Amino acid sequence: MSTVDLVNISNEKVGEIELNASVFDLKVKEHLLHDIVRMQRAAKRTGNACTKTRVEVRGGGAKPWRQKGTGRARAGTNNSPIWRGGGVTFGPKPRDYSFKVNRKVKKQALAMAMSARLQEGNLVVIDDFVMDTIKTKDFVNIMKGFEFENCLIITDGANENVNKSARNVNGFKVLPTEGLNVYDILLHKKLILLKPAVETLEKRLMA
Repeated sequence: MSTVDLVNISNEKVGEIELNASVFDLKVKEHLLHDIVRMQRAAKRTGNACTKTRVEVRGGGAKPWRQKGTGRARAGTNNSPIWRGGGVTFGPKPRDYSFKVNRKVKKQALAMAMSARLQEGNLVVIDDFVMDTIKTKDFVNIMKGFEFENCLIITDGANENVNKSARNVNGFKVLPTEGLNVYDILLHKKLILLKPAVETLEKRLMA
């Protein structure tokens, strides 16, 4: 077990919390994190690039000129890839770039990413994050109290006020536990976990 300070949104210590070592104290294997980030980024690729082959280009029905006697090279169609306006040889076609990674590996990589932030001293656990209104200025002031300029905040379930207050602030992102992923953890220098989110993540990653 790893014991860390439990703070409130004013960054004042209100207690301590024990983090399960099997989730928050793993040896970080960079190649696993790399594989998961590749998987996530590949899944986001739309793969819409498309070119026409010689059989898909309009025209090409008639022979451009007779076979012999013109002094020019033989040509059977104006759809040829060597002609301007012709088809493309081996051009891109719509495709799916995604690939699968084992579920156990995904869980392990997620735990490793959080372990990395804890080992760096960049993981903070807060007891609750309550905002009475949706106000970006209030959110910015709270983050100034932590002296954070780049942070991922993980809530237990939807937290509309916090989410909407943070969405226009560059460098900050709010996600529920269901949306927590390796790429976003590595993309942000700091990680804030709400106390209920810690319990949810430990159950999820130890199952």
